[in-house]
Amino acid sequence: MNQRGTIRQVLALVRPYRLYLILSLCFAALSVGLTLYVPILVGDAIDYVVGPQQVDFAAVWQLLVQILLFTGVTALAQWLMNLCNNKITYHVVTDLRIRAFAQLQRLPLRYLDSQAHGDMISRMITDVDQFSEGLLMGFSQFFTGFVTIVGTIVFMLTVNVKITLVVVLITPISLLVARFIAKRTYSMFQMQSQVRGRMTALVEEMVGGQKVVKAFGYEPEAQRRFDEVNQELRVCGQKAIFYSSITNPCTRFVNGLVYAAVGIVGAVFAVSGLLSVGQLSCFLTYANQYTKPFNEISGVVTELQNALACAARVLQLIEEPAQEPDVPGAQVLTSEKIDGRVSIENVSFSYTPERPLIENLNLSVQKGQRIAIVGPTGCGKTTMINLLMRFYDVEQGRICVSGYPIRQLTRNSLRAAYGMVLQDTWLKAGTIRENIAYGYPQATEEEVRRAAAAAHADSFIRRLPQGYDTVIAEDGGNLSQGQKQLLCIARVMLSLPPMLILDEATSSIDTRTELQIQKAFARMMQGRTSFIVAHRLSTIKEADVILVMKDGHVIEQGSHEQLLAQQGFYAELYHSQFAQA
Repeated sequence: MNQRGTIRQVLALVRPYRLYLILSLCFAALSVGLTLYVPILVGDAIDYVVGPQQVDFAAVWQLLVQILLFTGVTALAQWLMNLCNNKITYHVVTDLRIRAFAQLQRLPLRYLDSQAHGDMISRMITDVDQFSEGLLMGFSQFFTGFVTIVGTIVFMLTVNVKITLVVVLITPISLLVARFIAKRTYSMFQMQSQVRGRMTALVEEMVGGQKVVKAFGYEPEAQRRFDEVNQELRVCGQKAIFYSSITNPCTRFVNGLVYAAVGIVGAVFAVSGLLSVGQLSCFLTYANQYTKPFNEISGVVTELQNALACAARVLQLIEEPAQEPDVPGAQVLTSEKIDGRVSIENVSFSYTPERPLIENLNLSVQKGQRIAIVGPTGCGKTTMINLLMRFYDVEQGRICVSGYPIRQLTRNSLRAAYGMVLQDTWLKAGTIRENIAYGYPQATEEEVRRAAAAAHADSFIRRLPQGYDTVIAEDGGNLSQGQKQLLCIARVMLSLPPMLILDEATSSIDTRTELQIQKAFARMMQGRTSFIVAHRLSTIKEADVILVMKDGHVIEQGSHEQLLAQQGFYAELYHSQFAQA
């Protein structure tokens, strides 16, 4: 996204709060107007001090009262302006974060699987924070500076046109310097944001896998990778800061020339009698106030460059193509419509075009059947689950549930028809009860306890400090892997969906507990169509149909006894697990 496109999008975000923007501009104009009027009063007061014994104290006192009054009103106007600016900034940032998080819910899994999660976190947190700081500074100083420049020129023209022309003619030098530097800082801040996202992704990856890092002695390599990214961030950050930091000194140098020119020309005019001492004092004050906004705006431009670079990354995430919406008129798969039949007809699918995975797959599953899917790693077992749940859409062929093509069903109703327990457990930060009732929030206390008991999780839950009210860390960090998997099983047993998907659902559980859970699963699977992915073939002996997959194809199909009798690939897998030592 280019800079102009980013600015247009930012302005679109600000548009709903244009009332605050108008009020901010009004208060800025009032504040600047009064600030610029005060030097005139000070100049008049100086002119009333003619010499010893010639001071008009009454007039000076009256001017002092006016100065105090206008200064107080200026302070109030500045406070109200900042209040409006804060409202605009934090409303815009809130809206931006809401849109970014909502977009995460709409993005297809294909995109989420291909992106570093730490980079997405960096966009939503760090980049938005950087954007808010730049935006707030922009509103606070950019508008005030702009109004100050215009107002100062107007006031100076009322005092002396010739000296004003000297100021205006030197001004473009400052603008050219600021523009030259600003062009170079945007790309550097953009690169800085990208590298910072990579660093966040690396840190998130290393922290999440810290046990594996330590177990394999990967610390030196992790440190090396971090040092590389950190060094890259230092270089691009140093360049961005260097160019942004020279903006202010350069503009200050030009502004010093303006002040010196005003002082010299004004002194000549005063000596010639064309300007009073008070007017000269007033002009010098205006010259200082006129140049000050250029210093501030040059600093603001730097912050805005950084803010726009960060905003571009967030807006890029928001503009990523969302998941393909449900087709118009998509049907809702209610429990009355579900009979448990699933058919896969001539399905082909690949994650990348150059590597075909599933080709011309056909399968017919009847109501209440238990379908076990086995095969070597990478043969397409989990991919089949992704296709059944429409986490990914098939490229060719179709999948039907209860006679309905799943593309003609709403995704939410399709996924609600399945209960899924994966090998990779996921728990949210919250209580044990909240995690079990994740898919069925209206469940009663008794229903939650029954589900936990069926999953053989009730005993260890009761031993926790607060039982079902025990708060667990993000992803269940304070529980063992087996305990986390039991909670995930209890979650499914509570919701009792019409169909089940069990992908290595007991891989982290001890053998004795696994046997008990298998019995609970057997009761739960009665009358429910179930898909079971397993590497331990002993756990799927009772399946009605076993699909043996290899290289994306179902190469064998039948019951456990039938497949053993065929003496094919399944028999080879089975005997390799139970071969005598």
